[in-house]
Amino acid sequence: MLLAASAAAQTYPVRPIRMVVPNLAGSATDSVARMVAQRFTDAWGQQVVVDNRAGASGIIGAEVTSKAAPDGYTIMMATSAGIIILPLLTKVPYESARDFSPISLVVNSPQMLVAHPSVPATNVEELVALGRAKPKQLNCASPGTGTSNHLGCEMIKVMTKAEFLHVPYKGTSAAVTDLVGGQVHIMFNSMPAVWPLAKAGKLRALAHGGVKRSSAAPDVPTVAETLPGFQCVTWYALIAPRGVPPAIVGKLNGETVKILNDPPFAKKLVDQGQEPAPTTPEELGKYMQSETGRWATVVKGAGLALRQ
Repeated sequence: MLLAASAAAQTYPVRPIRMVVPNLAGSATDSVARMVAQRFTDAWGQQVVVDNRAGASGIIGAEVTSKAAPDGYTIMMATSAGIIILPLLTKVPYESARDFSPISLVVNSPQMLVAHPSVPATNVEELVALGRAKPKQLNCASPGTGTSNHLGCEMIKVMTKAEFLHVPYKGTSAAVTDLVGGQVHIMFNSMPAVWPLAKAGKLRALAHGGVKRSSAAPDVPTVAETLPGFQCVTWYALIAPRGVPPAIVGKLNGETVKILNDPPFAKKLVDQGQEPAPTTPEELGKYMQSETGRWATVVKGAGLALRQ
């Protein structure tokens, strides 16, 4: 059996690979997935087909992946929302630690806090003051309940006692469209989706949710500069169904690390506000465990229904 698995890994892949993306085409996750998929295709001569399975904040895509054959021909560009946060809030048809084989972390994607230009706040301090003076009169949009975008607003509320009204959407695009139109007031979102709009004057960038300022937006302060300890970062990682032969996981990991360490490829991500973050499969598994604990603390602090 070991010899057969080794031989399969040496010839892998011999047919197209499906990369499940739990978000709509055009989303930040989709963009990164397509960049990686193209590099896999170029390296191995087999097409890597992106399969968008959006819905339920990532649950649909994760379920599809968990039930696929563990042969390396279905992989997933997972998000922290779908495999870490949502299982804390609601019953999902998979167990992240049980049903997936970690391959590699791909990027950390700090969330940028943006506002419609009509909001009379130019920084976090002023926004918090508004949220205290006018409780629940400012709407905070998100692409779905339980996403890191949503919990970014909840963290500010917990840390400051400001009150914002959460408005969940069925995806990022609709939320951003309404934010630009002024139907909602503020939002945490990945930089590739909102930073160009902020530079164009259609939105106002208030702060950045990472632990340090982004080189793509060095003049935008972090939320932590006003609220020490604040961190709102989503991440994307490659995972596969549990049971994929270790040799195939190793081959997928090796190519992923090679791609992310390629300077021109990494620069494209950094210029978008993404942070390349290759890991070993073992490191990703441990990181997923630590993230489960961190987000459980946030969910409990926000008074959300922590799944028992």
